[in-house]
Amino acid sequence: MSSEDTINLTVSHRSQTYHVQLDSTETTTTTVHDLQERLFELTSVPIHLQKLIYKGKKNNADSSSLLRDAGVVNGAKITLLGNPESDINQLLDAEKQQQRKEEILRARAAKAPPKIRSAGGPRTISTYRFHRIEPLRHMPDPSKAEALLKRLSEDQAIRHVMEKHKFSVGLLTELAPHEHPGLLGLNKNAGESIHLRLRTDAMDGFRLYSEVRRVLCHELTHNVWGDHDDNFKALNSRLNREVAEFERQLRESTHTLMGGGPVYTPTDADSEMMAEATSHVLGGGSSLSPSGSSLSLTPAERRARVLEATLKRLQAEEQHIEDMCGSSHANTGVGTSTDAGTSAGAGPSTSTSSSVTKDETP
Repeated sequence: MSSEDTINLTVSHRSQTYHVQLDSTETTTTTVHDLQERLFELTSVPIHLQKLIYKGKKNNADSSSLLRDAGVVNGAKITLLGNPESDINQLLDAEKQQQRKEEILRARAAKAPPKIRSAGGPRTISTYRFHRIEPLRHMPDPSKAEALLKRLSEDQAIRHVMEKHKFSVGLLTELAPHEHPGLLGLNKNAGESIHLRLRTDAMDGFRLYSEVRRVLCHELTHNVWGDHDDNFKALNSRLNREVAEFERQLRESTHTLMGGGPVYTPTDADSEMMAEATSHVLGGGSSLSPSGSSLSLTPAERRARVLEATLKRLQAEEQHIEDMCGSSHANTGVGTSTDAGTSAGAGPSTSTSSSVTKDETP
């Protein structure tokens, strides 16, 4: 077939070029629809979505028009617009998936919200705790004082003994050194409120946490016993032993913690006091051995000496706290006794309305 007997058309679609040849005689019988069928075979663009753009196109041409009547001549360059059938199917599938997602979301929205179950079960707030903490806002650094009170109230060992002995304290707050000189602690109405001396005499810092906590144990004992009699001493010693035992078990990872609060960790100052007691025992002298040297002691004897010195130091500290503590009628004269506090199983509270701990340090 010679070039004179053919009509060559160049069709462009999405950066692809297709060459279509037609017999010249076909122009008198071939319609635009016939050309579109040929283009569908080449590009997979459905006929009803094809749009042909070329120079000389007749305005009234449609798919039933003959090619010559539609203005298609030899050498015509035609641009084909339209999406292949595969693209259309993908769009339809995506539309169906989107509709399915929307249906699922509407169905979920119509249902009641799911109930979230905690793996650990419901958590309840214990009644036996400090119900409120409050620093003295007119004192320097009230935020630091509040942080110290918060640390005491969330101390795991303190919370352990409060839960065990059913201690409930309405307010935990601080004592101002200049407003209450000589006092280390105060328990009002057997647990209505406990006031602790947090600051140094010069108010240039805060007292050791271990010292403040020991006073707190003393004041918690006043939730049950007002006077410093044998009952008081027995319970106070028991609280201190239970605090120490709780922390020992905690360090050995044998105790189940309640909650997630902080646990007291001995400070450097606490370690220094223990080292001082140890060095006093092991440092030599006639009290240890005739030779004046600790080297002659066996390991068991050394441990016994250290324990003895530690117990003496703790007893001296407790005696100091007790010496600085008195009932309200002797020190403050505040009111009469009430039943506002929560007592432990050791017996009913016999305290007056307030118990105070004094500091007579020169």
